Parts: sequence; C-alpha cells; structure tokens
Amino acid sequence: MSKQAKWTVGWLLALTLALIVARSGLVLAAGPGADIRLTNDYPGGGYVSAYTLATGQPYTDAVLDECSQARGRQNEPSVAVDPRNTQVLISSSNDYCGVYAGSPSGGPYVPAGPIWLGYYRSENGGASFQSSLVPGYPGDTSPYAALAHVRTASAGDPVIAWDNHGRVFMGSESSDDPAGSLKTFGDVWVARFDNPGGEGGPPQNDGKRYLGSEIVARGSSAPNLLGKFNDKTAIEADRTGGRCDANVYFSWSRFTGNGGVGIYFGRSTDHGASWSQPMKVSAGVHDVQFPDIAVTGNGNVYITFRQFAAQGQQQDAILYVKSTDCGRTFAAPRQVTTFIPYDAQDASAAEEEPAQSAPDDPRFEEEGSAPGSLARDCGDFQNHCQAGYTFFRRDTQVRSTADQLDTAHEWVYLVYDPTKPGTETATGTTYGSISPGTGSQSAIYFVRLNGATGQTTTPTLIDNQGTGHQLFPDISADGGVLHAVWWDSRNDPAYSPARPVGNDASGKTYPSLDVWAARSTDYGATWTGQTRVTDVTSNPNYEQFDNRTVPFAGDYLWVTSQGNFAYGVWTDWRNTVQGSDPRETTEDEDAGSADVKQCRTYNTSSGQWSGDQCPHDGGLDQNIYGDTTP
Repeated sequence: MSKQAKWTVGWLLALTLALIVARSGLVLAAGPGADIRLTNDYPGGGYVSAYTLATGQPYTDAVLDECSQARGRQNEPSVAVDPRNTQVLISSSNDYCGVYAGSPSGGPYVPAGPIWLGYYRSENGGASFQSSLVPGYPGDTSPYAALAHVRTASAGDPVIAWDNHGRVFMGSESSDDPAGSLKTFGDVWVARFDNPGGEGGPPQNDGKRYLGSEIVARGSSAPNLLGKFNDKTAIEADRTGGRCDANVYFSWSRFTGNGGVGIYFGRSTDHGASWSQPMKVSAGVHDVQFPDIAVTGNGNVYITFRQFAAQGQQQDAILYVKSTDCGRTFAAPRQVTTFIPYDAQDASAAEEEPAQSAPDDPRFEEEGSAPGSLARDCGDFQNHCQAGYTFFRRDTQVRSTADQLDTAHEWVYLVYDPTKPGTETATGTTYGSISPGTGSQSAIYFVRLNGATGQTTTPTLIDNQGTGHQLFPDISADGGVLHAVWWDSRNDPAYSPARPVGNDASGKTYPSLDVWAARSTDYGATWTGQTRVTDVTSNPNYEQFDNRTVPFAGDYLWVTSQGNFAYGVWTDWRNTVQGSDPRETTEDEDAGSADVKQCRTYNTSSGQWSGDQCPHDGGLDQNIYGDTTP
C-alpha cells in the first residue's frame, strides 16, 4: 500500500473512531470535523521528499529519515487553498523534525540538523496531508537542492500565497550560518512551486513542482542577531486578473543592532524568479512590527503593521500604507486605530542553569533575558521570572486581508488582539499584560478600512466573552464571505486577567487553549457561527525549547478560504508527553506541570548533566493540526 493510501485509510479510521467516541458521550466533539494532523513525524506517518512528490522518483536522506520518526516540534503554521481547486491546500510551519538528523540510532542525540520550512500537501480538501520539507535544507542532496539559491542553516516564519495560475509561493526568514560560525545571516527569501504540466495542467497538481528559492533581502551577517536582521514575514499575490495580475508581494520587519525597526517591501513581476530592491515603507515611525499584505479587487496593495508606543512620542496603533501602482511606490503611513496593548511580560529573575555536557537544541535557538529586565516569555533556570509563571511570548499584532473578487469596494479587513478596555486589573505580582503589575483580558477586534476614502468602522468584538483570553487572530476573505480564527482560553480552569494563559496563582499550568472561529457574510458588520474548532484543549506552556526550559507557541495561526470553504491550522500540544526535569533538584513553581519527558544522566566526576537522550519519546511532540472552519 502506498504512503498516500495509508494516510487516507488512517484518516478514515481516525474519523470513524472520533465519531464513535463522540456518540458514546466520552468526548464532546467541538469542531466542524475531526482535527487533522499535518505534521506526520512519527513511525507509521513519515515525511516524503518534495522531489518525490512531484516526480515520483524515490529519494530520501538523513533529514527526511529523522523527520519520519522525530515526534518533534512544529509551530507558526500557515496554509493556503488553491484558488483553482479547493481540494488542494499547501501548509507550512517552523519544522524542527530534522534537528537530530545524523545521530546514531539510540543516541547519543546531537542537535546538528536543520530547523526548516515544512511543506504539507493535501489533495482532498484537508482531510489528510503528506508531510515534507521545502527543498534546500542542509542535508538535501536531491536534484531540487541546487535550485535553492539561499544561504542558511535554518529557516522559519513561513508564509504562503497562491496566484491564479497554479503557482504557490512560500516566504521565509533565515538565520544560522551553515559553516557553523556565530554569524546570523538575517536574509528573507521566497520559494516557488508550479504545476508540472504548466498552467493548463490538471489543477490537482498545482503547486507541486519546486522551481527554486530566491533571496529577497540580505542581512548583514553579524553574531547573535546584531547588525541587520530581516524577520516577521508576510506575502501575497495578485489574483485579480487585472493590471497587476500574478505580481507577488513580500514584506518584513528589519531589525538593526542599534534597536531600530522598520517595515520593508519587495515585489516580483516574474513569478518569484527575481525581486525588486527592498523599499522601506514605514518612514517616520520609530518602532514597528508584524506586517501583513492585502490586495483589493482593483489591484491596489496595502501593508498593515503595528506601531509600538515609544518614549511618549507615539501610541500603540495600527498603521497602513497604500500603493496604487502595483507596489512600485507607497504613500506615507496612515493610522487605522489606537489600542491598549496586551503584551505578556515579567521581570527576569534568571537562576543558574545546571551545567550540561551537550545542548538539547541548536545554538542560539533562544536566549535568556538579563536579570531585572522585562522578559516576553518565562520558564526555568535562565528563563525564570520573578512572578514564577511559565508562559509563551505573545504581543498584540494585526492581520489583514481583502477580497480580491470584490471590484465594487476597496475594503481591507483587519483583526487584532489587544486588551479589552475595562478589564485592567492589578496583578499583585511583577507579571503584566499592559505593564508590570497591570493585567487585563485580551479579545479579538475587527475593523474594516475603506481604502478609497481612508475611513474605518468602529472596532467591534467578533465574539464578546466575559471569560478567557483571545489571541493570535487571522482573517481571510473571498467571494463575499469573511472567515476569522483565533486562540481562545475560555476553557482554562485557572483563567484570570491577572495571570498568563493557563497559569493558576501558584504557577501550575493547565490545558487551556482552543481554536475558535466565526464568519461574516455582510462585510464584517455582524459575525455568526462562533464555533470551537479544536476537539482537544491543550497546554501551550510545556517547556520544550532552549534546553527544555521555556515554552514557545510561535507568533500566529492561519486561515484560508474560497467562498464558503475555509480551513484553519494551529500549533497543538495534545500529543506532548508530560514528564519531569531531573535537573530541578527542588521542584519549581509549575510543580512539574510544564515539564516534558526527557532522559538525562548526571556525571559526578564532571558535575554535568547529559543532554536529553530520549527526544523521540514524545516530550517534544508539538504539532500542527487543521480543520475546516465556519
């Protein structure tokens, strides 16, 4: 039986089991269908080379072999449905499945493999996915590898867009030096795929053949993310059929060693084969991040982004820039709305980390904060924070889209996750979501921008709830229907606006996050069908990163749609195996609730712990799941 057939049978069995369990009353099925696992990095699942998927020719390597058994980490998912065929979806994520490639069977496990972009392909409307990697990763010796004109040992922040001609584009940032130096390149690049049969080929094969990857902007190759580093990517393609049809647009945040951050933009008019010189579009704004791109039905291009409050000179706000000439030039930034931020933070109280003979993770994957400084995420040892909570990083950000089929309006639709006014509360600790010591409830707001006039609607709540935090929203629009998804902690048994998601007052963590979704058929005036999508509430605070000391959930979820069909993807921890960290000779505040299974030995002669020697046993099993949404 082929792997595709096995996956199809496996999905049907999983769906049948889910229906039986649901009817038995043991589990209340929540979403529109059974949740589908996209990252099949386990024995019996498996990863297949993108070269094999496109050509049928067998190929594998040590990285793909490792990905077929890793039970590793994946986060920051993206997904896009083929506008020519809703049966075809391409998804991606930061995929850590190859990190232990090359290690002997049974160990010792050495984190020498790549973190890379996943390439997850469905040809049955998202009912199952074949798991793969975008070509060009270190260790790729397939015929496709030479087409990847990139320079990096790792890649992340995947974003995806289709044009209307069977081509899909996958954007990324890149960092580590393949030569193993301390330099971090900080490039951004785009991979492109087409239909092997050309535009006239069967749409079932759209986006299957890899054509290559090209750098859009180069960083300055400085150690430890200093110098010029490009990050926080966004991509969109023009599908209007008009004057800018098939243009591809890419935007990102550029960080520099002196602390400056700007929003930059590039475009391709030859289907991703070459790119324009990077252009700064955030002139006059001091601190910005999280760009997103929308193309309206008349071919105008919009980039939205967050402005951070800075030294009393500017407020927390959503800004946008507009191009009326297919991305050649942009007008000056304009404001959409201000907001009260929800930015999780605490005072770093770093503790000594036990000496370790070998690392668990690639170098510079995470870095602890200096004692007394504000930390965006908290956990154990060097990542310990004063309030004692364990939480992943999260900041208010904006996502935007436009309906490219709507030629009657020049409307851009935006969602963001700020503090809900009136929920501000003293935390009684150093933790805060607005500032240290001040917490709040976060919620998902919607705004519609009329690009022709610059007018905006009043921000409105998509799903007003008195309990739970809402975060990481995304929005899609096509054919007159809007679809939104977000993470929601209304099922958190320890919910409080004074604490991070999933933490009780003592610092113990709990399963606390679900994905929710809603839709609008009146251009966002009203939202209906508010639905829990996930079948399982999971714990986002497992310490799976930076040598098993801190959680990381990524920075976004994703939804894609064509008319009434919509599909969402998210990071999920239902398969994570909880365990204990033997290095904690005195158990910390989370009481083991955030620790994952790990295996270490202590060498009394050297006074050092070994690295984790059972990384395949489920402690790292963070995955990408997906489902249809309202």
